[in-house]
Amino acid sequence: MLRPPQKPLVAIIGATGTGKSELAVEIARRFNGEIINGDAMQLYHGLPVITNKIPEVEQKGIPHHLLGCIGLEQETWTVGKFVDKALGVIEEIRSRNQLPVLVGGTHYYTQSLLFHDILADDTALSSSNNQHFPILDEPTDVILTKLQEVDPIMAERWHPTDRQKIRRSLELFLKTGKPASKIYEEQAIRRQAVVDADNPADDGEREGKSGGLTMTMRFPALIFWIHASREALCKRLDGRILKMLENGLLEEVSTLSIFREGQEAKGFAVDQTRGIWVSIGYKEFLAYRTALASGAADAQELARLKEAAVAHTQAATRQYANRQVKWIRIKLMNALAGAGQTTNIFLLDGTDLAIWDERVISPAMGITEKFLNGDSLPPPVDVSDIATELLKPKSEDLSQRRDLWGKKTCEVCGIVGTTVNDWEQHIKSRAHRRAVAIKEKKKVKEQMRERGLKMDAQKEVIDVLENHLDLFAEEQ
Repeated sequence: MLRPPQKPLVAIIGATGTGKSELAVEIARRFNGEIINGDAMQLYHGLPVITNKIPEVEQKGIPHHLLGCIGLEQETWTVGKFVDKALGVIEEIRSRNQLPVLVGGTHYYTQSLLFHDILADDTALSSSNNQHFPILDEPTDVILTKLQEVDPIMAERWHPTDRQKIRRSLELFLKTGKPASKIYEEQAIRRQAVVDADNPADDGEREGKSGGLTMTMRFPALIFWIHASREALCKRLDGRILKMLENGLLEEVSTLSIFREGQEAKGFAVDQTRGIWVSIGYKEFLAYRTALASGAADAQELARLKEAAVAHTQAATRQYANRQVKWIRIKLMNALAGAGQTTNIFLLDGTDLAIWDERVISPAMGITEKFLNGDSLPPPVDVSDIATELLKPKSEDLSQRRDLWGKKTCEVCGIVGTTVNDWEQHIKSRAHRRAVAIKEKKKVKEQMRERGLKMDAQKEVIDVLENHLDLFAEEQ
């Protein structure tokens, strides 16, 4: 038997709508746990519908931390601030001899908490003053031009339309006086120094390197990934949006709109590109809410606006779920592989709700008990039929491979690729090959047309010469 882990933590991840909160509550009830929210939107006070907070009745008396703890006037916490707050909560929970259970869909929060990292960018941003820089409100191309001036490496990293990342890189420079690329470089060096201090083995003997960087975990962690098939999850998410409407989604959209209008009336600009303002459902229902409140639209127009809002919200939610899974399969799985911790993540199949207890609750309870007792854990691939395929990195995490960064623009399609992988995928795509074929066809037609014109011109010259010869012959 192995020794029970010291200062253990259980983390539950997965796409929105897969039942993470329900599993967290059951684990906490069974193993004397307290839950830590890891969802950026659920940090905000109120707005239970649009942020999909677990209802109090479903919390079953289990303490929930970092849930509804900031106001609308505040920005969502940076990763650094979240990690600082969460670490403090974890220590409090452990002081009561309770098990911390982390649950939430903001997976970069989860990953940053699980792994040692020097969060230089977020620490700098959260600890600096709240000075506002007007250039950050300018159009994206203006911000990009400035970033190209002060940090060409990061400017080359981002797609020219990726406003959020371009803006953040420039904001980091403005608040710290140091290019983001330099900060990331120093961050990697310090991270490696932490690893070297903890593991003084020779370079050739070190394990757990991913993309040239060694990853280490802060504490022993057991991770459950609840997964559902795409078809089942999409159907579930589409239905959830309709229930959100019934439960007061539109009223919360109005609450946000009224707050924003009040702030703007006081002369305070509201950045709607971050924080609660990017919660799914707010911007999608704005037009419908405005038309409804004005009373100017007829019933047919209102019905059309509502139908469009529902469809857009459902699509945005499905896309968000896809991004969450992509993050897990690329970033988190690569990080776990880098730390040599791939035996501590278990995929639970939550596709069929009729057998939820059998496929999710029961195996999670058994594995958690073994983990806390220090018993050997089962091979992750044996827990569910789809584990073999999903519990391996889908691809390399290119954010850790600066040697693979490199922006290229396709002259044929106008598409911009920001990594070698992006570029290779584009040039192999059917759309690119079709565009190249069309361009070549047009080129051939143009050459034939030019050749035809030349032949016509030559024929005209010959005709003129023949006419002159005929006249000369007649004169003779």
